Amino acid sequence: MLFFISNLPMKSVLLLWFRPFLHPFFSLAVNESRLRVATLIRPLQKNAMSSRLNRSSVPLFTQNSEPRGAGRGVSVRRNSNEAVVEEHDCKVDIQSFRDDPSKIEAMTVQKLRMTLRSVGLLAKGLKRDLVAALQSFVENGTVENQSTQQTERNSSVSASYGDTVKAETKILTPKKRQSAESDRVSSGAIGSNPSSRKINGSSEVVSSIVKQEDGVEGMQNEPWAVLAHKKPKKGWIPYNPRIMRPKPLSKDTKSVKILSWNVNGLRALLKGSSAVELAEREDFDILCLQETKLQEKDILTITKSLMDGYHYTYWTCSVSKLGYSGTAIISRIKPISVRYGLGISEHDGEGRVVMVEFDSFFLLNVYVPNSGDGLKRLSYRITEWDPSLSNYMKELEKLKPVILTGDLNCAHQEIDIYNPAGNRKSAGFTIEERQSFETNFLEKGFVDTFRQKHPDVVGYTYWGYRHGGRKTNKGWRLDYFLVSDRMAEKVHDSYILPDVGGSDHCPIGLVLKL
Repeated sequence: MLFFISNLPMKSVLLLWFRPFLHPFFSLAVNESRLRVATLIRPLQKNAMSSRLNRSSVPLFTQNSEPRGAGRGVSVRRNSNEAVVEEHDCKVDIQSFRDDPSKIEAMTVQKLRMTLRSVGLLAKGLKRDLVAALQSFVENGTVENQSTQQTERNSSVSASYGDTVKAETKILTPKKRQSAESDRVSSGAIGSNPSSRKINGSSEVVSSIVKQEDGVEGMQNEPWAVLAHKKPKKGWIPYNPRIMRPKPLSKDTKSVKILSWNVNGLRALLKGSSAVELAEREDFDILCLQETKLQEKDILTITKSLMDGYHYTYWTCSVSKLGYSGTAIISRIKPISVRYGLGISEHDGEGRVVMVEFDSFFLLNVYVPNSGDGLKRLSYRITEWDPSLSNYMKELEKLKPVILTGDLNCAHQEIDIYNPAGNRKSAGFTIEERQSFETNFLEKGFVDTFRQKHPDVVGYTYWGYRHGGRKTNKGWRLDYFLVSDRMAEKVHDSYILPDVGGSDHCPIGLVLKL
């Protein structure tokens, strides 16, 4: 059943979502000027949109297109100098490592750990992890010689804006550390430093100082910033949003920002949580959700919790199996048209597809069927579903470019999964699914935007609950933004937000110049 509701009295922003799920770093890094009281958001959102989308010239927004009295639409379906660091009995000659990198691999595990600790890095994991961490630091880090007793990893970046900057290791006295911490919080960015310089050091092990209950400062690890892969190839580096996201576009550049997230049950996520940080930090225009697990009767209640300014919501629910699958699009931009499903009854009973049309493109939000335990649905997936979705996309593309986003339930290459050898017969990494992904999407002219931007970067979007994979970053990249080839050059940023918890998947984002 489809229905449309107008004049629905929505409340505060998707916003009662993510506070418990955001990593401490990002909580500190949110620019203070952007943390506004929910009641102030409403009048500011209009200004935010006008800086991104010039209504008089950008067709994504249609002025005066909303019928009088129809307030909101709800539709159900990130060359350091020579340096020597000494701490206790450990002397680190950075230049000697640069002159002869083999010295690092020849070190014992104990020596590696002592060296890493002396420069303020975490010293955990197998020898290959320790070697990789030290190699990365030698290649990219800088050390300031000061008398101290502790070191701090101080990454000069504001996560709110994603500037690509240099991550420096600074040695701080306790008093200086306390002052730096205050500056960090008040400025809304960890390690803000006017002298910061851009680098290509993407594989740094990054940590932030956190206060423990006993008052002793500790190191909070960011597992996604450490290369986690069973058989990494030379040149592979971990995805670190602190240093890999580009600078934001200028205010006068027309663009649209889209987020996508498999929430693995929307009702459970909404209980007692807050999305102020995520919504304010990312300032997205459109949010695509998968695996909402809602029934049609839940939609009215859920939409009452959504944020003002995101007036247009479109939902599709599974009718063949209740409390299963489900997708949604939540937007502050009014679309030209909306469609549900692929138009094929065999595929449309599980609420897996919502498509919205804007003047510049079609946006397709999809939750691709999992091949399941025992690969029971593998044949259906590769012989019926994937070809049907591909054909649908090609038909849309005849009219205008297409953006496909969602949980596509396929780790396309070995770089996209922690343990490729151990999962060759697992749903989402079979030869058949990977070939189908290649044949039906990439060979048909659609571009994997994250892989285009980060060809040798290991970044995951899914970590299974069963083995606690998220803590060790043993994951899969199953969530994508694919775009028509003619639109690929307009992609400014395609990124992952691994700090956001609350689901076994994390959100992904796309910034597109219009």
